[in-house]
Amino acid sequence: MAIYPGTFDPVTLGHIDIATRALHLCDKLIIAVGDNRNKSPLFSVEERMSLIRESLQPLGIDGRIVVEYYQGLTVGFAQKKGATMIVRGLRAVTDFEWEFQLALINRKQDPEIETVCLMTSQEYSFLSASMVRELAMLGGKLDEVVPPPVADALRSKFDAKSMSADVRDV
Repeated sequence: MAIYPGTFDPVTLGHIDIATRALHLCDKLIIAVGDNRNKSPLFSVEERMSLIRESLQPLGIDGRIVVEYYQGLTVGFAQKKGATMIVRGLRAVTDFEWEFQLALINRKQDPEIETVCLMTSQEYSFLSASMVRELAMLGGKLDEVVPPPVADALRSKFDAKSMSADVRDV
């Protein structure tokens, strides 16, 4: 069993790609949705988890990927779940240094849990959740960067924000 941790705010097609490819390495994957205190999420934990589940549903991989919330150390969550692997995605060389440091500190915490980094598919190498949020905020095309339920949720979220801003401007 493996875990794939992140904030997933929002989940992108790049995240989905890494998760489904990780199934070639393990029998079960837990997408571990964390609450990073250093970030101000657009979506609540519950919304993020729901969007991930909705996005995975059409793929027909029920039971092999589950979505759970966690707090605290990722390696502690992995231990609690009996996972032997932490899956991480790498988009570019700039991601490598941070992921390398995380893998080493996690190994100090528990040498039995291995970190495996999967290189993103080329079509998603430019993609980040923060870029997607900005694209949505500015009314950009979302269909090629996020699953349909996420595109709908982003449009809804930013339409509501712009309507409340319009009311204040009057």
